[in-house]
Amino acid sequence: MNGVGIRMNGVIPKSYELFIGGKWQASGSEERLVCSSPVSGEQLTSVPVANAADVDSAVQNSAQAFPKWSETTAKKRQQLLLKLADKLVEHADRIAWMETANTGKPMRESIANVHTAVDRLRYYAGACRALEGKVLPVTADITSYDHRVPLGVVGIIGAWNFPLNMFLGKIAPVIAAGNCVVYKPADATPVTTLEIAALISEVLPPGVVNVVTGTGPITGEAMLAHSGIRMISITGSTETGKKVMKGVASTMKRVTLELGGKNAQIVFADADLDRAAQGILLGAFLNQGQVCTAGSRIFAHKDIAEALKAKIIALIPELQMGDPFSDQTRMGTLVSKEHLARVREYIEIGKKEGARLLCGGEMAKIPGLPDALFLQATLFDQVTQDMRIANEEIFGPVATMHEWSDYEQMLSEVGSVDQGLAAGIWTSSLSRAHTTAKRIQAGRVWVNCYNLFPSGASFGGMKASGFGREDAFETLFEFTEVKNVIIDSADSYRRFYG
Repeated sequence: MNGVGIRMNGVIPKSYELFIGGKWQASGSEERLVCSSPVSGEQLTSVPVANAADVDSAVQNSAQAFPKWSETTAKKRQQLLLKLADKLVEHADRIAWMETANTGKPMRESIANVHTAVDRLRYYAGACRALEGKVLPVTADITSYDHRVPLGVVGIIGAWNFPLNMFLGKIAPVIAAGNCVVYKPADATPVTTLEIAALISEVLPPGVVNVVTGTGPITGEAMLAHSGIRMISITGSTETGKKVMKGVASTMKRVTLELGGKNAQIVFADADLDRAAQGILLGAFLNQGQVCTAGSRIFAHKDIAEALKAKIIALIPELQMGDPFSDQTRMGTLVSKEHLARVREYIEIGKKEGARLLCGGEMAKIPGLPDALFLQATLFDQVTQDMRIANEEIFGPVATMHEWSDYEQMLSEVGSVDQGLAAGIWTSSLSRAHTTAKRIQAGRVWVNCYNLFPSGASFGGMKASGFGREDAFETLFEFTEVKNVIIDSADSYRRFYG
């Protein structure tokens, strides 16, 4: 499928409205956001900037739906989540096409993302039926029991890099646990969220899921301030996470924060270098490096550093750039002109700091797509720990090579950054893998693989990468709270005093 002429006979509507109470609702604000394709440069659609009154309408609809939804049996919620998953499978090609049109990622990745989202829905459809409490027999007559109850209305603020997975992956445990949702997609990439909202209207009761589009300063702030929202869950940068924590303080909301990372991949001298090189490319350049888990800091033992470097550089041409809608394309565009400019600025910073540019660093021109935002896979070496490119999250196709010989010094440098989201280890020694994984301050550590996200495996950060866990059974705990009940079954009233 050719990407030129993105709208393709109106597949993407010229405009959307807000999705509130199971139907499309006009915003009280006249301000709109224009969403452009990073592939063609053309305008895809426009969406409203929801104001405080719009957010309040969404919250009120969620609050009205909550009593009935929270009392719906886990069996029934399971059936509806499975039905939604089946709907997504039915529309998979169309949704994936829209994801690529709006984000610029290769179509093959968008299709994989649809299947990941389907798996999340099916996982939580089953998991919600296993959510149990506990019973404590205090005495022969007194019994205490705990059971988990949903919170109420949950506000979710998504990121732009994986809009489809972000939406369904985040709402699945929330609604499976019996909550209702007000969701704000990222400014730049709302299309697939809104398209899936239309599918949701065919499956879930009105008000269980509401979608409000807009900006952080207007729509996001209104969500943080609204007293009817019991919890905020976000994916974003560390700075955004700090703002959210400040913003919810006055209303005492719970928060879960999945924030940025500056993630290391450690390669030991005994590693399978061919396997490591392939995995490093996946870790560093998946989704054009626009991934919070991007393994962009490569720590190679000095004995194999040059050989590994040569293998990585030799593989980079396999990251074929081209029309993101082509099956042959492995690397798509960056998401926007603003983000492209930010990443290119970091490349210039790296050069000025004295790092050596091994490859990439320039935009790529693809025939037939003159306005597409392609940036070559970029690799630096001779990088020191005091350089900004070694410490700050770039969120683009830029990786740095670091040589090491002293194990303890290497671990110190790996842990020197503020974030602690993910890491990779490449070694043939199981003992070394276990020992090193324990030492790394990161919420997820991959060994001889990278960027795998199976349903059921807890995902989340340490340090400035946030807190809370996603994608696992324990995620249901984040969106429920324990209610304790104590029953005295004695025939006569018990005298506690006197």
